[in-house]
Amino acid sequence: MTTLRLDASKPDDIERAASLLREGKLVAIPTETVYGLAARIGDERAIEQIFQVKGRPHDNPLIVHCARIEDIERVATRIPPIAWRLFERFAPGPLTLILERAATVPAVVSAGLPTVAVRVPSPTVTCALIERVGEAVVAPSANRSGRPSPTTAEHVFEDLGGSIAAVLDAGRCSIGIESTVLNVVGTIAIVRPGVVTADDIAEVIGFQPPIVEASVQSQPIAPGMKYRHYAPATPVILIESLDEIPPEMYCDSVVLATKPIGQPWVARLLSHQTLYDEFRRADHEQRRAIYVLLTPDVRGDDALMNRLRKAAASAPTTDTHGSNQ
Repeated sequence: MTTLRLDASKPDDIERAASLLREGKLVAIPTETVYGLAARIGDERAIEQIFQVKGRPHDNPLIVHCARIEDIERVATRIPPIAWRLFERFAPGPLTLILERAATVPAVVSAGLPTVAVRVPSPTVTCALIERVGEAVVAPSANRSGRPSPTTAEHVFEDLGGSIAAVLDAGRCSIGIESTVLNVVGTIAIVRPGVVTADDIAEVIGFQPPIVEASVQSQPIAPGMKYRHYAPATPVILIESLDEIPPEMYCDSVVLATKPIGQPWVARLLSHQTLYDEFRRADHEQRRAIYVLLTPDVRGDDALMNRLRKAAASAPTTDTHGSNQ
């Protein structure tokens, strides 16, 4: 299969992407967070293809993307007032809410759970595309399952080129990490931190929701909770001090830090926008390890720490001779 590169700045290409989705094809679409692999919400065959193409476990729910806030009522039911207040404040934008699933939403979208994760993406072109499709789309990140999420069209082609119909290229994603996911069914809690923080949410609901760790969930209710995620092939090692890096690793590894650290290390900038790009870059350069310096600003960033812990979980160890165990 030849994967088309469509230009999001061209109306004809947006219409072509919408037409492919209506035909039951998979299209990678831009959002403000990461590129998503989209299928029509009413097309169970196409949704099944998402799991196959990504190698994604079926117990890992998908996020539904709507073009407008009012469209959320088409995919969720008994939406509480607190949810509408949150949508009014943060939508369109990088906040996903877990709500009660409407009967019209295929169970496969939510891994058989009675809930559904829903958001309204902020890019105008993305909402225009969904409008042209004529219904909401489901869109997990457009990468192989477990790999770093794609923040450019090139990342999508790297992982999925030749296995999906098209990529709608809108350049680099402005945020660069996945949306915050907040459960509002039952106990209100953040199940995936993002750039919309607990403090931001507290300004709307009057209290700070806790962040629920994946280990307390027998079945994930949102993406990114259960499995190793966001991980490059290169081992990710979290460190408190540069002294933890063996001298023999200085040249063949890379250090990610939020501020310059100088020689002799190969050091690069760590931020929401650079994280996945640097993970992929280390793979391309065949680095022996990625060391991430956990300075106080990194430790205080729930979203960044969530991705780093997931990427480092069960990472292969690297010996001083460069072989991965």
